[in-house]
Amino acid sequence: MKGFDKKYNSFPDYILKITKQIWEGKDVNSIANFYTEDIPVRSPFGVTYGNKPVIDATFATLREFPNRQLLGEDVIWNKDSEDGYHSSHRILSKGTHLGDGLYGKPSGKNIHYRVIADCACKNNQVYDEWIVRDQGAMVRQIGFTPKEFAQKIIENEGGLENSKKIFTLKSDMKSEYKPNPAPKDSVGVKYSNILNTIFTNDYNFSDYARAASIYWPGNKIGHGREDIEKFWQSLKGAFSNFKFSIEHIGYLEEQGKNPKASVRWFLDANHSNKTSDFGEATNKNIFIMGINHAEISDGKVIREWVLFDEVAIWKQILMN
Repeated sequence: MKGFDKKYNSFPDYILKITKQIWEGKDVNSIANFYTEDIPVRSPFGVTYGNKPVIDATFATLREFPNRQLLGEDVIWNKDSEDGYHSSHRILSKGTHLGDGLYGKPSGKNIHYRVIADCACKNNQVYDEWIVRDQGAMVRQIGFTPKEFAQKIIENEGGLENSKKIFTLKSDMKSEYKPNPAPKDSVGVKYSNILNTIFTNDYNFSDYARAASIYWPGNKIGHGREDIEKFWQSLKGAFSNFKFSIEHIGYLEEQGKNPKASVRWFLDANHSNKTSDFGEATNKNIFIMGINHAEISDGKVIREWVLFDEVAIWKQILMN
C-alpha cells in the first residue's frame, strides 16, 4: 500500500491493528501519529477538529472503562485514489464501568455495544472520520434510560441555554476527502436504494431474505422480515415529513464471499407522533445521523446492522 507502513499487509489490517494499539495497547499518544493534526471528526453530537480532542476523549473513556476491548467485526473498505482508502469499521466494544466520568459514578457494570467508524486514510494516517456509537445500549446497561442520560448531559453542560447543539445539516461537513461515486450496479448502491424506499414509499421488505437478521440500536436483535419491518416502523412511526438522504456509500465485493455494503445516511424529520421509544410528540425538528452495514446473499439482505444514537435524538427532543 503506497504511503503506509510495510508492517500492515492490507488496508483492513491497518485499521484493525491501529485500533487495537490505541485502545487495548493503551498507546493513546500514538493518535498524534495516526490522526492528522487538523482532522474533522463528526458524531451525532457535533464536530471536533484536530487529533488533540481525539486523544483527550480516548483518555477519558479509558479512565471510565480501563479494560475496554474493541472487537473488530468487519471492515468494509474501498480504494478511492492511488494512495487513499475509505473504511467503514464495525466494532463490538466491551468493558467494565470502573471509573468516574461522563457516565457517572462507577457502576461496576459489564457493558457491550456497537460502534461504526467511517475513516478516510492516506499516508499512514486518518484524515477524516465519522463515528456513531450505540449510546442507548451503553446507558441502559449502566442504569439510565436514553432520555435520562440526555437530560444529564444537558445539565452537565449548564442547562438548556448553554447546552451544545448536536450535528445537523448546518454543521461543517467540508472535507479533503472526495469519494469516488459507487458503481450503479454495486451492492452499495443497491442497498442504498432499499433504504431510500423504506423512507419514501410503502415497502414490503421483499429484498430481505426470509431468515434475515437485524441488529438495532439498544443491542436489540430481530429475525425475519416481520421483525425487520417492526424495527424500521418503530423509527418511522415517531416522525413525519421525512427528508432522507444518503451521505456516503461503500461496498465490498470479494470473490468467494458475500458482498457487503456500508451506507451513511441522514434523516431530517418532525417529531410528530407519540411512541414508546421517543415519548410524546413535540413537533420539534429532529436530525439523525446513521450508519448501516448489510450483508447480501443471492440478491437478498441476510444481515443488517443499523446504528444511530438514541441519546442524541432525546437531547434534541429535550432542547429544541
